[in-house]
Amino acid sequence: MSGTAPDGRELELELELERVRGAVLRAAPDLWRDLPWRETRDPWFVLVSEVMLQQTQAPRVVEPFRRFVARFPTPAACADAGAAEVVRAWAGLGYNRRALNLHRTAVVLVERHLGRVPDDLDALLDLPGIGPYTARAVLAFAYGHATGVVDTNVARVLARAVAGRPLGKVEAQRLADRLVPTGHPWQFNQAMFDLGARCCTARAPRCEACPLAAGCKWAGDPVGSADPAAAYRRRQAAFAGSDRQGRGRLVAALRRAPVAERALADAAGWPDDEPRALRIAGALVDEGIACWQERFLALA
Repeated sequence: MSGTAPDGRELELELELERVRGAVLRAAPDLWRDLPWRETRDPWFVLVSEVMLQQTQAPRVVEPFRRFVARFPTPAACADAGAAEVVRAWAGLGYNRRALNLHRTAVVLVERHLGRVPDDLDALLDLPGIGPYTARAVLAFAYGHATGVVDTNVARVLARAVAGRPLGKVEAQRLADRLVPTGHPWQFNQAMFDLGARCCTARAPRCEACPLAAGCKWAGDPVGSADPAAAYRRRQAAFAGSDRQGRGRLVAALRRAPVAERALADAAGWPDDEPRALRIAGALVDEGIACWQERFLALA
C-alpha cells in the first residue's frame, strides 16, 4: 500500500470542512443579497465592483457601479476617457485615489493585455492598486478559480465558526482555500460574504439565523468567552473635521469646475485654515488626481 493515511486530527478537520461547505451552500439562497455585480461574470465589471467595494459598504456601491460600467463598459473605454473623467464618474464613493488607480489599471490592460483582465494571480497583482484580495476575487468570480476570497466578513466567520480562535491573514487564506468546494467557487465565496454581512456580524451576531451555529466553535465556548474575531473590527478615525472630509469636499468642487487657489480653503470647508487646504491640494497633485492651471486647481 502506497502513501500515508491521514492522521485522526487531519481527518477530523476535513470532516469539519465538509460540514461547513455543505451548510454554507445549502443556506446560500436564503443568504442571498441582490447586487448588480452578481449578475455578471465579465472580468472588467467584477474588477470595477471589487475596487469600488474597498472600504465602502455594498449598498453605497450599487448605483455608482451601474453608472460607471454604463459609462466605461470596457478597459479601453476607461483608458481612453482620461483620469479626470474617471474621477468625475467616481462621485459618491470617496477614496478617490481608487478611481485613479482603476484608470491606471485600464491603461495597463490596454497596453499589456490587449484590453483584457488577466486570469493569472501574478499578472493581476502587477496592476495598480490591486492587492491579494481583489486579485483573488477576480479569479474566483470572473474565472471560476477555486480560491478563497477573504474580506473582513469572511475572516470573522472563519475565526469564529471554523477555527474558534484568532487567525492571521496567511492562515485565514489557507483555511479559506481549503474550504472552497470544487466546481462552486463563485456560489461558496458569495455565500460566505453574505453570511458575514447578515448573520456573523461584528457587534451583534444573529447566531439564531446562522447555518453554522450548530457546530460553531465560538458559540460552543462558555458564555462570555473572548470573541476570536475581535481583531477584525474596523477602527476608523472620526470623519467630521478630518483631512479626509476636506479632501472629499475639495474633489467634489473640482468635479464641478477648477477652484481658484484663494478659494481652496472655502471649498475644503476650512475657511480659516488656508495652509491645511493647500497641503491637501498638494497631495492631490502629487497623486495625479489634480493639477495646477496657473492659479487654479483642476482635475488632472
